[in-house]
Amino acid sequence: MEKKNVLITGALRGIGNAIAVEYAKRGYNVIIWDVFDEGKDAVIEEIKKLNVECDFEKINVSDMGQVSAGIDNIIKKHESLDVLINNAGITKDNLLISMTEDEWDRVISVNLKGTFNCSKAAVKYMIKRRSGAIINISSVIGIMGNKGQSNYAASKAGIIGFTKSLAKEVGSRNVRVNAIAPGFIETEMTKKLSSEVIAEYAKLIPLGRMGNVADVAKICFFLSSDDANYITGQVIHCDGGMLM
Repeated sequence: MEKKNVLITGALRGIGNAIAVEYAKRGYNVIIWDVFDEGKDAVIEEIKKLNVECDFEKINVSDMGQVSAGIDNIIKKHESLDVLINNAGITKDNLLISMTEDEWDRVISVNLKGTFNCSKAAVKYMIKRRSGAIINISSVIGIMGNKGQSNYAASKAGIIGFTKSLAKEVGSRNVRVNAIAPGFIETEMTKKLSSEVIAEYAKLIPLGRMGNVADVAKICFFLSSDDANYITGQVIHCDGGMLM
């Protein structure tokens, strides 16, 4: 069978990297975009060991010119893009009274505008083929808010509204659009937290523990698979029941 192709943004580490590995295990050719390239060779080697192609391109998703050219390159090489995972995101935490305009703009530009840019560039090819899936990584913070993260919360809430709107626009062309809202997921960043802080977070989670990146990756694959071919415009919480 001809291999399918998936593009994951921000995929050199954390949740994005786990998603890339999950799709490679399922036989997809993997295209990784990241604004950094440190460690890319190790990631590419790991994925290629799974007998799939792996391409890397250094792209800033907030730059529409770079994004459009990158999508065109994917189509030229692979002829199709079956799945887009909008995972790239940053934080610039600060209380609103102290937040700078740059801190606001940068988070919105990468998290929300980046999702717009990549989706806009990719969806025209999916519509033409009448096939495709887009999965946007939101956050429970976009639903519940969080002190010191008004910029991040706004960007992730915006992704949810964007997801639902795009799903309505392209559903008739057999293109599905969904979002995942991860909760407290164990990543390199959270590993730096003290055990006391982690214990406090765990008290808010009915399952009593952090999630792991594989939890998000598996939901991601499910949402893009034929098993979910009647699911679109949804936000799947992966948070151990935290917002239940």
